[in-house]
Amino acid sequence: MRLVFATHNAHKLNEVRNILCAYAEEQGTSPIELMGLEDLKCYDDIPENESTLEGNARAKADFVFSRFSVDCFADDTGLEIEALGGEPGVYSARYAGEGHDSFANRKKVMDLMQGICNRKARFRTVVALRLGGEEHLFEGVVNGIITESEHGTGGFGYDSIFQPDGFDRTFAELDIKTKNSISHRGMAMRKLVEFLVNYKK
Repeated sequence: MRLVFATHNAHKLNEVRNILCAYAEEQGTSPIELMGLEDLKCYDDIPENESTLEGNARAKADFVFSRFSVDCFADDTGLEIEALGGEPGVYSARYAGEGHDSFANRKKVMDLMQGICNRKARFRTVVALRLGGEEHLFEGVVNGIITESEHGTGGFGYDSIFQPDGFDRTFAELDIKTKNSISHRGMAMRKLVEFLVNYKK
């Protein structure tokens, strides 16, 4: 099976490829051939103007499906911090302003969280799949805390300030296999693959 992942983010594309390959190896199934937008020669900056993660994921998948008529999926992920009323949420990628500057986004979070004892947060990913003209949604959630300083050099985005429950290290300190086995995106993608495996049957 061949699918297009509606993203320009090379980090996300590689992470999802790793997740899909690991799942295929675990289940003894054929891996899904995953392509990114560049493989379609699509360089458009797909708008993410919806007010929810579900809305943005749907909009991105719909954009690619309507433009290229290919089976595809898109995701949107938000870091939801309890003490900040769920922010940055749907605005996670541009929390410090337009430009998708991860360093500035993390700094804004750390500044807002100074002196706050409640560090509870969660990462949530929603995946929208367009397959055979039908739409399907999958969700993954991982709970944790916002650390008081950055730790680790791996990962991307907010990984260096998010410590998942049950671990004493941030996402940025975990090896990629461990992170993918517990992450929000990993959970959502495994649900996607399980659906596809059954769909092919």
